[in-house]
Amino acid sequence: MMITSLVAQKRGIDWLSFEQLEDSLSLNPKKVLLFFNADWCAYCKKMEQAAFKDSKVVSLLRSSYYAVKMDVETADTIVFDGQRFINDEIGQKRSPVHQIPKLLASRESIPFSVPAIVILDTEFKVVGRYFEYLSPKKMHGILSK
Repeated sequence: MMITSLVAQKRGIDWLSFEQLEDSLSLNPKKVLLFFNADWCAYCKKMEQAAFKDSKVVSLLRSSYYAVKMDVETADTIVFDGQRFINDEIGQKRSPVHQIPKLLASRESIPFSVPAIVILDTEFKVVGRYFEYLSPKKMHGILSK
């Protein structure tokens, strides 16, 4: 294993909030990985232990991407690109989903589900959406494109 991979693996992924992402993008545009998850999601936890701890995945994310991890059930109000986003489903549904994941990771005629991974290019345009557990190998392949 290369030393850079070992260092990246030890340091891990620098997960950002949406507010931090906006600041980072204004200073240095990069591709973005959005990881929408929930506390109760077993596959989300499995991805955190496997794919997001894999030295190749960590190294690619640290060098070429901004990574944002968001609990879809958060009650936080998030201001991004001058707009306010809220979780308007709190108190309405058993598993309330925030507006941001609904906006970026919804599929027509299919209920919202996690884990949801959204890949954005440097122009903040969606280039990939994945609604499944991604193994380290599959995640590496997606990030290498």
